[in-house]
Amino acid sequence: MPLARSLSVTSLTGLEDWEDEVDLENVVLFEVAWEVANKVGGIYTVIQTKAKITSDEWGENYFLIGPYMEQNVRTQVELIDPPNPAMRRTIESMNSKGCKVYFGRWLIEGGPYVVLLDITATAWSLDRWKTELWDSCTIGVPWYDREANDAVLFGFLTAWFLGEFTAQCEEKPFIIGHFHEWLSGVGLFLCRIRKLPVATIFTTHATLLGRYLCAGSVDFYNNLQTFNVDKEAGDRQIYHRYCMERAAIHCTHVFTTVSQITAVEAEHLLKRKPDLVTPNGLNVKKFSAMHEFQNLHAQSKARIQEFVRGHFYGHLDFNLDKTLFFFIAGRYEFSNKGADIFLEALARLNYLLRVNGSESTVVAFFIMPARTNNFNVETLKGQAVRKQLWDTANAVKEKFGKKLYESLLVGNLPDMNKMLDKEDFTMMKRAIFATQRHSFPPICTHNMLDDSTDPILNTIRRIGLFNSSADRVKVIFHPEFLSSTSPLLPVDYEEFVRGCHLGVFPSYYEPWGYTPAECTVMGIPSISTNLSGFGCFMEEHIADPSAYGIYILDRRFRSLDDSCTQLTSFLYSFCQQSRRQRIIQRNRTERLSDLLDWKYLGRVCTRRVGWARAQGFRYPRPASVPPSPSISRHSSPHHSETEEDDERYDEDEEAEKDRQNIKPPATMGPVPDWRKQPKKPSSEASTSSNASTPTLPSSPSDLSSPGSSIIEERN
Repeated sequence: MPLARSLSVTSLTGLEDWEDEVDLENVVLFEVAWEVANKVGGIYTVIQTKAKITSDEWGENYFLIGPYMEQNVRTQVELIDPPNPAMRRTIESMNSKGCKVYFGRWLIEGGPYVVLLDITATAWSLDRWKTELWDSCTIGVPWYDREANDAVLFGFLTAWFLGEFTAQCEEKPFIIGHFHEWLSGVGLFLCRIRKLPVATIFTTHATLLGRYLCAGSVDFYNNLQTFNVDKEAGDRQIYHRYCMERAAIHCTHVFTTVSQITAVEAEHLLKRKPDLVTPNGLNVKKFSAMHEFQNLHAQSKARIQEFVRGHFYGHLDFNLDKTLFFFIAGRYEFSNKGADIFLEALARLNYLLRVNGSESTVVAFFIMPARTNNFNVETLKGQAVRKQLWDTANAVKEKFGKKLYESLLVGNLPDMNKMLDKEDFTMMKRAIFATQRHSFPPICTHNMLDDSTDPILNTIRRIGLFNSSADRVKVIFHPEFLSSTSPLLPVDYEEFVRGCHLGVFPSYYEPWGYTPAECTVMGIPSISTNLSGFGCFMEEHIADPSAYGIYILDRRFRSLDDSCTQLTSFLYSFCQQSRRQRIIQRNRTERLSDLLDWKYLGRVCTRRVGWARAQGFRYPRPASVPPSPSISRHSSPHHSETEEDDERYDEDEEAEKDRQNIKPPATMGPVPDWRKQPKKPSSEASTSSNASTPTLPSSPSDLSSPGSSIIEERN
């Protein structure tokens, strides 16, 4: 089934400025989400990374609304008095009626104002509000679903707050409410039921039913049109949640989603086609290292190599200089995140490397939080043995250096037989004996609570990747988030990503995909799929994604076995690259950062996009020698190692060619006269777009969204 094109803000040309602009001083933007100052998943990253660009645009008229979580507020929020008189009166009024509303600044870049609603303080109203929800919307929420009950409390408090704020304003402002995901949806449709003067935007980052269906191993994308959505939601006991989500989507003035693939999903499962596709971005400045990112890669790789030396002690029979680090990271959704196909591809890659006598070794990391009770003792022992060897080597080195210095000081060449005594040899032999190991290096770094039923461990047992000496592919399963304070692998996630060579994310269900996006802005090649929002976005804007280190796996139109074969070819192709080719590819990957910067993706407001039609621009293929071996479809013939030094490659010259190819947006200016004239009906106008123009309320005619279509030429 082909992807239907919604009106998208992913086009890279400029949008015309409009002559009649609403004064932003009289427009107030409230962004509502459960993950404001409350990290649960990817929406936290969305809001946090775009806070600066939104604050810069809206200034004092931008407020975030979220739940009050005391443990998060202590470390992330500075509580202050509201500077806005209407806001101060609103909070005082609600607090006097038994609510607990807090106001402060979120301590992130941009320092946006936050309004935090304590749902526990009004839990006594839950039954009354659930009754009102049933009477007005016929949505019943069961008592045992705590998350849905929290959504009801949060939604009613949000609607109460927006209504109170409207009443407290002396001069009625234009109010925009931007709601994220179903957990905030109750507040949206209550605003419509109560007829509050609020222009509403709803952004879905993933559909509830879609996530549940994909987790159930169904042929999701080939059956989108045939699902009985009410029955499927009921069978999974999420019908009340599905009703909340669907009600919010059908009540909102503007409905947006984060990718074309999710737009198709929403149209069939939620029965409304998104008005806009607003892709997620990142704060690229946070990751920017200019020309230093190659050095940062080397430094972070050295940290990972130290961990690998300890983890594989006694079996360190491979060359770390010829070892590649692959990784997959995210929620532990075995099939949705593609861990199943990745493991199968690793088994096939292991066979290819062995039969072809490759000198390369691959260490594949699985960074997926799971239920554990502690670190694996054998894993901790490995790091202790490595440290002991390091200390022994340093002690011998100091003694050797001192004797060498004294010998040279008196003008004699050192007698090598006297440089090390028996005590030194004894100490070194004891250190060597300590590295002996009679078992394979562990797969998992922790003790799993459900070891016998864990899908990753069971798959590893089936395919036989046990980290033996004969295996060219090693596997390490790290079932918790990375932290620089960990006694095992003391690196944070950003540093770990920089130190790896390739991120592998063969997801079956991924509405956007922040993990490959983070790889891109840090100059690390990645594998994504055409079922992820990121993969579709890159395919739309890059003529040859693999030449830029963005490999797009086809999981939509190929069978599972064919997709696994394609993934294996990507991995094997990457293993065949020389070090120089990988450096060139990382340079190209990092050059795509601007595509994912909120500075551009967050600039254009929904009010402009609602009427604009922009033509997209695709990054061309690089002009210089492609970095991939001959197995890649888009690459030139493989060059031998002896020819590499003669290959002509000038990074500055290639960057200049890219700057010439990537056209800057048209300069913003007044609306042309021809655009001011009313359009006459024509066949061309009727076929110009499949999207319908969003219907907005008459008063707050300007809406804001997280998307844009502006990409500027790099400086």
